[in-house]
Amino acid sequence: LLATVVGLGLVALPATDLQLSMIGDAAGTPGSTQRRAYEQLSEAFGPGFNGPLMLVVDAAGSADPQAAAQRVAQGIAAVPDVVQVTPPTFNQAGDTAILTVIPATGPSDPATEDVVHAIRDQAAGIAAATGATVAVTGSTAISIDVSEMLSDAFAPYLAVVVGLAFVLLLLVFRSVLVPLKATLGFLLSVVATFGAVVAVFQWGWLKDLFGVESTGPIISVLPILLIGVLFGLAMDYEVFLVTRMREEHVHGAAPDASVITGFRHGARVVTAAAIIMVSVFAGFVLSDDSMIQSVGFALAFGILVDAFVVRMTLVPAVMSLL
Repeated sequence: LLATVVGLGLVALPATDLQLSMIGDAAGTPGSTQRRAYEQLSEAFGPGFNGPLMLVVDAAGSADPQAAAQRVAQGIAAVPDVVQVTPPTFNQAGDTAILTVIPATGPSDPATEDVVHAIRDQAAGIAAATGATVAVTGSTAISIDVSEMLSDAFAPYLAVVVGLAFVLLLLVFRSVLVPLKATLGFLLSVVATFGAVVAVFQWGWLKDLFGVESTGPIISVLPILLIGVLFGLAMDYEVFLVTRMREEHVHGAAPDASVITGFRHGARVVTAAAIIMVSVFAGFVLSDDSMIQSVGFALAFGILVDAFVVRMTLVPAVMSLL
């Protein structure tokens, strides 16, 4: 039990540096037209040229829309890590303007996210001073917003999934400790998987072994996708193993004998099912797309750890101790 928890804990350590983002051309396969275009634009005009921000200035409520838009441009140009602000372009009515802001960093860089938040923080002051409202949009800002929304939804989603499963297992096994062990083991599998994904696809550890040609932030949808798939499989494996142990005990077997006999029969099903799922998802690691590689690696590694380390090592140890 201690060896399993400590080992998975060490694997999970890189997860503290997890960075989520929508994947762009910067993470494309080296040599592809998208990646080459991204690199050439970055070299010629700077990384931020690949992720410009669009500012919409609604000056309909301002006494002088032209002056209000110019003041917005001057204020935004003073924001750290902003290298260029284009002159305002007005609509035919002359009350709404569009400005393009070029940050100093690329679309997936955390500093670009700071620029977006800094501009939005200034929007309230600009509205009070000029009567004009400022909105930040564009593909880069949208990607940042999507990533933040998914990150904010992560904790409630995890709580609902784990909470409902805990209640169901509570009813099935009529025990508090067995569902608690199942959910805690699942959480251990998840953090260990995140740690492995960060180490390989963000830090670049063993990237040559897995054929990973580009590293960077992890795609935002991966945590929710991983939890959904991994939790369903983990609870299946838990039920296969522990139900058979419980049946043996109900039929009169001693506690340790129940664990051994139940494991002997249940582990066959879990082993076969896990090998099939790991093989399927591991096939996606052979893709040239780093996003598909990361998803396949995360699912394959997560199932491998949960099935063979948590369910077939941790669970029998805990059941025997209990």
